[in-house]
Amino acid sequence: MMKNVLILLTFVIITLSGENIMAEETLNARQKAIASAASYAARGNQDGLKLALTDGLNAGVAVNEFKEILVQVYAYCGFPRSLNALNTLMAAVEERGGKDKQGKAPGKKPEGSSLIYGAENQTKLIGRPVSGKIYEFAPVIDEYLKAHLFGDIFARDNVDWQTRELATIAMLASLTNTENQLKSHISVGKYNGLTDKQIEEILEIAGRAKAADTLFGFGDENAAYAEYFSGKSYLQPLTKKGINASNVTFEPKSRNNWHIHRKSGQTLLVTSGRGYYQEWGKPARELKAGDVVEIEEGVKHWHGAAKDSWFTHIALSAPVKEASTQWLEPVSDEEYGRLK
Repeated sequence: MMKNVLILLTFVIITLSGENIMAEETLNARQKAIASAASYAARGNQDGLKLALTDGLNAGVAVNEFKEILVQVYAYCGFPRSLNALNTLMAAVEERGGKDKQGKAPGKKPEGSSLIYGAENQTKLIGRPVSGKIYEFAPVIDEYLKAHLFGDIFARDNVDWQTRELATIAMLASLTNTENQLKSHISVGKYNGLTDKQIEEILEIAGRAKAADTLFGFGDENAAYAEYFSGKSYLQPLTKKGINASNVTFEPKSRNNWHIHRKSGQTLLVTSGRGYYQEWGKPARELKAGDVVEIEEGVKHWHGAAKDSWFTHIALSAPVKEASTQWLEPVSDEEYGRLK
C-alpha cells in the first residue's frame, strides 16, 4: 500500500514539474504585456501602448516595473519616446484610480564607481567581457554603456535582468536597421534564461506592433478570403471606385495560395516587413519595403510573409469588367520551408 502511495506521489510531482517546465517554455501574461508595452513604446504608438499597459496592470505587472521598462526605453530609442511612454503610463494609472499595485522600488545602488560595477554587470549579463573595434574607435561609447546602461540602469534591481532583456529584444525588434544589435541581445536573452519559444513570441509581438504602424492601418482580419490563405492576413480597402486598392498585412509565415488574375493584372507596392513573391516555375523573389511587383494577367503566382517577419503591401488593380481571381492549390509547407 505504502509503495503504491509513493508511486502515486512521484507521478504527481513529475506531472506538476512537467507542467511548470512547459509553462516556462512560453511567455506568461505578464511577460507578453511587458514585451508589447516595450514594442509600442519603441514605436511611439501611444494607443497601442495604453492597451498593453492595461493588459499588464490587469495581469499583475506593478506600476514600478512598467516605470523601469519605460525609462529603459530611452537607452535604446531616445528620451522623447521614453518621456511620451511614461506620460501614457501616468495617465493610465490615474484613469484606473491609482488602485494598481506599486511594486517595490529599486534598492540602493552599489558603492563605488558606476563604470567599475557597470563593467562587472555587463560581463555577468553577457557571460564574458565585451570588446570590439567600435569601442577602440570611440572609447567613450564603451564608457557610457558600462557606466550608465549597465551601471545606472541595470543596477536598479526591482526588475530582473531576464525581464530587461525581454524588453530590450522587443524594442530592437520593433525598430528598423537594428538587426546586429537584435541578434546580440537575443543571445544575451537566451543566456539569461529566455527559451527559443519565448524569443519567437517576443518577435511576433514586436512584429505586430511594427505592422500596426503601417501608413494605412491594419484593417480587419481577412475572413472572406481565409480559405485561400495559409495563416492570418488583414485587409484594409483604400478605395471605393476607380482603381482597386487595398492594404494587405500578413502575419509571419502567412501566404496566399497559388492564384491567377484573369482579365487584369495586379501591382504590389511593398510598404513594410519582409516577404516573397513567386511565379510558377521561377525562383521566389524576396521583398522588402520599397519593392514593386508587376503581375501580368494570366500568370500563376503567390505572395506572402517570411517566416520571421510581418509583411505589408498595397495591392492595385484596374477596374476591368469581368476581371476575376482564380484561386488554386496552397503553397505547401515543404515549398515554403525551402525559402531563405
